[in-house]
Amino acid sequence: MRFFVSLSEEDRRFFHPHPLTEAGARLVCEHSGADLYYALHTEERILAYGMLRGWDAGFEIPSLGMVVAADSRGRGLGKVVVSLLHEAARQRGAQRIRLKVYSENKVAQRLYRSLGYTFRDELEDGQLVGFSDL
Repeated sequence: MRFFVSLSEEDRRFFHPHPLTEAGARLVCEHSGADLYYALHTEERILAYGMLRGWDAGFEIPSLGMVVAADSRGRGLGKVVVSLLHEAARQRGAQRIRLKVYSENKVAQRLYRSLGYTFRDELEDGQLVGFSDL
């Protein structure tokens, strides 16, 4: 829960896959479906949070979402989380992953492009839609 509370307003504007509240954290921790939720952490705190969603809703291609704690950025943790999520998707038999990113979020776009994501020209819900083949 502390991790969600620590996210800045800008983080919350760019990352809002579910309520970033105590109730939202409880739902993720108690989740028992096919969607996957991961936290990269030390003994003291969460450094990054990532997910693959869509399987619970019957989609073949999972959607990736992730956020890195502000004070942990610039150390390559985003690449670590995306690599972990890609491997988890491969283990589940996924051939592709999709994600959405706001056009203003240039840092995230650079990360995703560097990891092989390509983006459609049209927006969905005001966001770019990217895909990566696994």
